[in-house]
Amino acid sequence: MKAIPATVLLFLMLMGMLPVSAVEPKLKPHPDAVANTHAPGEVDKPELVPFIVADPTKLKGIVVDETQAKLIGVWQYSTHTPPYVGLGYLHDQKKGKGEKAVIFTPDLPKAGRYEVRLSHCYNIRRSTNTPVTIHHAEGEKTIRINQQQIPAHNKLFRSLGTFRFDQGKSGWVKISNDGTDGKYVIADAVQFFYVGE
Repeated sequence: MKAIPATVLLFLMLMGMLPVSAVEPKLKPHPDAVANTHAPGEVDKPELVPFIVADPTKLKGIVVDETQAKLIGVWQYSTHTPPYVGLGYLHDQKKGKGEKAVIFTPDLPKAGRYEVRLSHCYNIRRSTNTPVTIHHAEGEKTIRINQQQIPAHNKLFRSLGTFRFDQGKSGWVKISNDGTDGKYVIADAVQFFYVGE
């Protein structure tokens, strides 16, 4: 019997056609995050469900999901607005502005230049000036991104640029909610593509 792809199982689960217990999750929610309050299938844009990547290991490059990130402050899970990577995405609850961050630290197999991409869902409730800091081998760069805009890569990932990193875990990407009053900040996953020396 042919296995059912994870994205199909997730779609059926979100649409309420498959009990959550029928899908054995490989990922476990971040222990420091507040649980999702939305029921399976309760989504604002059902047409974007096919863009969900349920298994981060199916993505190319090195991917750090929110389940592996360090949380500063209280973040909450949601699945209300697809697409996202893994179990869902985190949001800052529009609270504690300037006091919250999510830090994604990859374990890079070799030194060199990597394109860094950030995943986030999008809608008008999102922050238009989310600060993202990339800590790389040559210093740090902070940029502000508009999380209301549709990410260019499969409606899920947007490129933050190419940076040089050392091998191992010395580099990181931090999403903060500083200066984002009145809107939700989203943290989901970061992807690193090796592009050469």
